[in-house]
Amino acid sequence: MFAVLYRTPNLIFHMKFYAEMNPNPLVQYLNKPASEFTLQDIIKYVEDNNIEMINFRYVGWDGRLKTLNFIINSREHLETILTMGERVDGSSLFSFIEAGSSDLYVIPKYRTAFVNPFTDIPTLDILCSYFNKDGEPLESSPEYILRKADRALKEQTGYTLEAMGELEYYVISPKEDLFRAVDQRGYHESTPFTKWEHLRSEAMEAIAQAGGQIKYGHSEVGSFIVGDDLYEQNELEFLPCPLESAAEQLLVAKWILRSLAYKYGVRISFAPKITIGKAGSGMHVHTRLMKDGKNVMIDPAKVRLSDPARKMIAGFLELAPSLTSFGNINPTSYFRLVPHQEAPTNICWGDRNRSVLVRVPLGWTGNVNMVHMANPLEEAPKASFYDKQTVEYRGADGSADVYLLLAALAVAARHGLAEMKDPLAYAEKTYVDVNIFHEEHKDRVKDLAQLPDSCWKSAEAMEKQKHIYLKYGIFSEGMINWIIRYLKSFNDQTLRRDIGNDETEIIKLVERYFDCG
Repeated sequence: MFAVLYRTPNLIFHMKFYAEMNPNPLVQYLNKPASEFTLQDIIKYVEDNNIEMINFRYVGWDGRLKTLNFIINSREHLETILTMGERVDGSSLFSFIEAGSSDLYVIPKYRTAFVNPFTDIPTLDILCSYFNKDGEPLESSPEYILRKADRALKEQTGYTLEAMGELEYYVISPKEDLFRAVDQRGYHESTPFTKWEHLRSEAMEAIAQAGGQIKYGHSEVGSFIVGDDLYEQNELEFLPCPLESAAEQLLVAKWILRSLAYKYGVRISFAPKITIGKAGSGMHVHTRLMKDGKNVMIDPAKVRLSDPARKMIAGFLELAPSLTSFGNINPTSYFRLVPHQEAPTNICWGDRNRSVLVRVPLGWTGNVNMVHMANPLEEAPKASFYDKQTVEYRGADGSADVYLLLAALAVAARHGLAEMKDPLAYAEKTYVDVNIFHEEHKDRVKDLAQLPDSCWKSAEAMEKQKHIYLKYGIFSEGMINWIIRYLKSFNDQTLRRDIGNDETEIIKLVERYFDCG
C-alpha cells in the first residue's frame, strides 16, 4: 500500500524502495501506485518505453477478456484513444442487448494499465468500462452492477466489503512415467512429483506484473491419469482488495493462465467438474468487512468473530440458493456440488470446517508469538493479526460471472447487515461444528437447507429471491429475468439423476463446458 504525505529525502527513498519492490513495470517507472495513474502518466510511459500498441480489454457475457488493438501513429492519436475510447457492438458481447441499439463506448481505466507479457510488439493493455449512447455507465454492465452493489452496501451499512479469490484449475498434458504423484494426493506437492509448477510460477510473475496481488500458489489435491493424459490441479490465491479490483485480477489471471497453456501446448480448464470421482475445481471467495480502513471481522473484546461478521454470514446463507445463479452457471457446476467430495451442499457455516458452505478459516487469534518460537532471535511481530481474518464462501466455481458473483455477495452482505430479521439468531441456527458428511451426523443435516442441484433449480431460487437483488437499482428486472431464462434453457432438472455415474456421459458433458469462465 502506498501512502505518501510528505516528500522528505527519507520518504522519497522509502517510496523508491517500495516502487522497486512492486513487480508492475509502470509502478516502478512512474514511482506511484496504480490507483494514482493519470492520462499523462500513461502517455509518458508509452513514449519513454517505446510502446507501439494499445490493447483495450473488456469482458463479455462469457466472462472472457475481449481485445481491441490500436497501433499508435502519433501522440495526438494516443491521447484521443485514451480519452475518447472507441465504439463496440454490445449485442455481440452481451446476449441481453438488442442489435437495434447495440452501440456502446469502451473507455479505458488508467489504473488497470499493464505491459502485455506475450506480444512481440511492445504493447500496453488497459481494462475498460462500458458506457451507453448518452455517455452514461451501462446499467446492465456486470462491472457497473458490481460498482452499484458496492456503493449501496456502504450507504446502507457504513461498511465496505473486500474480497480475494481462490482460482483452481487443471493442467492437462501427456503423462510422464517419472515421479508420479499419488492419485488425489497432489495437495502442495513439489517438483518433480508435480509437472507444471513452472507454468504456475511463470503465471504468478506475469499476473503480479499486470497488477494482480497474489497471496500464494500451490498444487492442489487433484492429480490423476486418464489414458495417456495427466490431470494436475493447481491453485492461485489472491490478497484482499476492493471488489472491483478483486474481479479484475481474477479475469486477467485466467487470461494469462490460458495464454501460457497455449504457449506450452497444454490445456487448462477452470471447469467445476473434470471427471467422476475426482476433485472438482471451485472458485472460493474470501471476504472481510472494513470500516474506516480497518478489518472489523473480529471482536477484540471477546476475541471471536464479530456480530457484523456473523450478520454478513447470515446474509450469505439466506441468499445462498440464488447466489448459485451467479456462481454456478452451467450444468457441470452441479456435478461438483454433491455430498462427500469436500464441496458444499448444505446451507450452513462453521470454523475451519471444509464441509460447510461458509467457512471461517484459521485466524491469528491464539499465540501470536509463533515467529519467536520458530526463530528465538526474533521478537513478536508488530502487525495486527486481526486484520487477516476473513470468511470464505465456498459455493462458486470457475463458471461464475466474477463481476456479478461479487456484486451478489455484496448484496447478501447488505441483506444480512441491514435487512434480515434477527440475522444473529439465523447465524446461530445454521452454525455446525461437525463434519456433516459423516454418517453419524446425518440427523444434523436434516435440519439444514440444501443448495440447488441444477441450473433450473438455481433459476427457481432466483425467482423467489430476486426482489432483494432489485433493491436500490443494483440489478435490473430485465437482467435478472434474462439470467433466469438462461439457466432454465439448460433443461437440466433431472440431468444429475439421469447421468448418474456414467463416466462416458459425464466426460461428454465436461467437454461441452471445458473452457467455461
